[in-house]
Amino acid sequence: MRIVIQRVKEAKVYVKEKEVSKIKKGILILLGVFAHDTKVDADYIVKKIDGIRIFEDEQEKTNLPLNPQEHELLIVSQFTLWANCEKGKRPSFTSSATYNQGKELYEYVIEKFREKGYRVKTGIFGEKMDLHIINTGPYTILIDSKKMIKF
Repeated sequence: MRIVIQRVKEAKVYVKEKEVSKIKKGILILLGVFAHDTKVDADYIVKKIDGIRIFEDEQEKTNLPLNPQEHELLIVSQFTLWANCEKGKRPSFTSSATYNQGKELYEYVIEKFREKGYRVKTGIFGEKMDLHIINTGPYTILIDSKKMIKF
């Protein structure tokens, strides 16, 4: 599983020019599911993000954790995170999960964050979406479960 997290002041998702989700202060998670991902990868991602210290304290140091009472999450599926650009000019997406596998793990991640008390908003799985983001910092991090989990 590969994710990009962005610390945001605000983020909105539009489908066919209609706003479908919106958060204020929190993080946007772009989530790409790899063809060989399992719930182990999803659990790793949730554990890694829960409480991640990316918010600034009074001294403007990133010491404050993601907090379910203070921050919202916007989770958007993005299979293109598994694009392979090694050959030619057109990316290949054969490493991405199938629609059903991707949707299952995407929904699993959402449920795990909700179980931890986070206010989670989402995009619409499988739809073309427009994102309007006010990235604060900017602060953007890439996390890949395949590079972190020891097999």
